[in-house]
Amino acid sequence: MKRRDNGMEINPKLAAVSAILLTALAIPYLPVTVTQLLPFKGASLLGFLILMYVFIMFASAWNLLTYSGQGSLGHAAFLGIGAYTSAITLRYLKPEPLLFNSINLEVILTVLAGGLATSIVGVFIGLTCVRLREWFLGMVTFGFAVIIHTITTELSDVTGGHDGLPTKHLVTATDFLSRYRMEYYIILVFTVAVIYLIHRILESELGLAFEAIRENELEAKVMGINTVKYKLIGFALSAFFSGIAGSLMYHHVGYLTPEVFSIENSFKPIIYCIVGGLFTVEGPILGTVIISTLWDGLKSLGLTHEHLVIIGLLLIITVIFLPDGLISILRRTWTRSDAKV
Repeated sequence: MKRRDNGMEINPKLAAVSAILLTALAIPYLPVTVTQLLPFKGASLLGFLILMYVFIMFASAWNLLTYSGQGSLGHAAFLGIGAYTSAITLRYLKPEPLLFNSINLEVILTVLAGGLATSIVGVFIGLTCVRLREWFLGMVTFGFAVIIHTITTELSDVTGGHDGLPTKHLVTATDFLSRYRMEYYIILVFTVAVIYLIHRILESELGLAFEAIRENELEAKVMGINTVKYKLIGFALSAFFSGIAGSLMYHHVGYLTPEVFSIENSFKPIIYCIVGGLFTVEGPILGTVIISTLWDGLKSLGLTHEHLVIIGLLLIITVIFLPDGLISILRRTWTRSDAKV
């Protein structure tokens, strides 16, 4: 519902999104007096936000897969495939350098290539196990992540093995803070684009087909929905966005190792989505922001082990008392606010 203010209609949700985007755009140029109040200072604040944006994309991609009635316990495989595809393409094909205001456009192109390659792999994985139930599918994807990790470490001539590969940065700026600022905006643009595309997908007929399959696959088949086709599309889209996220993250970090396939990276999007709220666009965003801030914020305050206990308790409390995630609290607030208008 829209509010009326002096004869003008105001959409509260649109206003909130606009305020968040304006704040995100202003963060790299916050006054020093403001950043000193935060546990992250200067470039470390931008570095934290860059990785948070990457995991917002990654969590949203994982959530998109669950929206189609499928589950994954090894989604880090897609994160890593995208990153390695981009890094190897730049290392061995050596595309012609393309620069635009210090932005390495050839890197951006290989990021998209990483997403495309990952989506193709996602389709092949989907073809082998698309008829499996959620958790059986989850175990297959977990096993796939382990296999990819092993292959990556063994093909040392191509992937660098355990030592990994250096990756080209998204920008050529030599000044550390300037590079972080430019990469921050590039990854912010990608994050907004991915979230918007996922939102449009879920609002489309494709999203309705995903929801029908998730709610009752047998009824969806009776209604004439080609469940195998739509599950494969869900896998391809989720893998594509995951590959984009992985490529961007490691071009920012500057170095890529097989640790990208770690169990931690596979379970992070699951935790973010459960805490924030499954099957929603906002849930993965909220969950990633809260858990990432707690994780890094508490560590920066010296709570090296305590932060794990705190996050574990938050996850348990959310699952027991808020099965729809923390986003359900905000949605109830929006509903009450609209009802008063």
